[in-house]
Amino acid sequence: MFDFSTPVNRYGTYCTQWDYVQDRFGAADLLPFTISDMDFETAPCIIDALQNRLGHGVLGYSRWNHNDFKQAITGWFAQRYQATLDQEAVVYGPSVIYIISQLVNLWTQPGDGVLIHTPAYDAFGNMLTANQRELFASPLLKTANGSYAIDWEQFEEQAARPECKVLLLCSPHNPTGRVWREEELVQMARICHQHGVKVISDDIHMDMAFKRYIPWSQVATTPHWAIVSSGSKSFNIPALTGAYAIIADPEARADYLTQLKAAHGLSSPSILGVIAHISAYRDGSEWLDALKTYLHQNLSFVAEQLNQHCPAVNYQLPEGTYLAWIDLNPLHIDMDALQQILINDYKVAIMRGDTYGPEGIGYVRLNVGCPRSKVETGINALIGAIKQLQQH
Repeated sequence: MFDFSTPVNRYGTYCTQWDYVQDRFGAADLLPFTISDMDFETAPCIIDALQNRLGHGVLGYSRWNHNDFKQAITGWFAQRYQATLDQEAVVYGPSVIYIISQLVNLWTQPGDGVLIHTPAYDAFGNMLTANQRELFASPLLKTANGSYAIDWEQFEEQAARPECKVLLLCSPHNPTGRVWREEELVQMARICHQHGVKVISDDIHMDMAFKRYIPWSQVATTPHWAIVSSGSKSFNIPALTGAYAIIADPEARADYLTQLKAAHGLSSPSILGVIAHISAYRDGSEWLDALKTYLHQNLSFVAEQLNQHCPAVNYQLPEGTYLAWIDLNPLHIDMDALQQILINDYKVAIMRGDTYGPEGIGYVRLNVGCPRSKVETGINALIGAIKQLQQH
């Protein structure tokens, strides 16, 4: 019913991934598998809603604080995740990282620590550095079955430090693709409660979980938490801007809204972003389910090809996201040389793992949110580059 296989030409659309690949990789003519947006057209229900709104012809100031927007969000959590959220706890923000940065500033002081599972989305570290906060790393441990586990002793040691004020959780986790199990979330909640650590949960990849995703609201033992998310990843609408948070504590919610409205003058949202979220969460389930099936098949294809040609890698499918986090350390290859071959010989751009911190050394992150034909080109290039290195 939905076509995810026909390529869409994104060149000439001011597209970060395609038009500006040279900024990060030094060459302009590369096939990109880089930042986490997708090459698919968004859900037809969203396109129809946007076209209908544009047909009205007037694009004036708008509001987000109304039942249609907030009930679309709480309804989505209820329908997809059996989670009951307080509609009054819902707030808007222009982006997920904006909301997170404001909560970090409200809940910490300069010099305080924010606990993060690493490797981590690179914007987290950049945001903390810019706000004079310190990243307290809790490196995930790679398990024998190719998954990733929390080092509980080290995690609690970090949480117990007096200057550790916030856990910035990524759920599901980017880049490893871990979907946290209930017992893991309960254990994190217990440790954070014991040591007075507030929780900000970045759940932007929640709809891309292939195992059961559980919102933090289901395990929280105090009101000092926020879930921050957006439809931008799930429905490929980041260019419309717009995100939201569920901030449990009324005082914290009021403080955030003061920052949004008075300090930064951002209370009038993009009306197209608001409409896109309402449409996605009311009518987008069928499209999203079809998309997830397609993405999982792409990830399965990557695993099949990698493990056939490079069995030492033993790549295992992620539990969530459309990002293949591939550990090439077993191959003992030069990652700088690999990048040069990919760029110069194969004309593809694949993200280096060390972009996400020292725990990502020896990894690459391949975005498979694209037609299968593009995935085939990317994985063939990666395998070809590896074999070229191994022959020298």
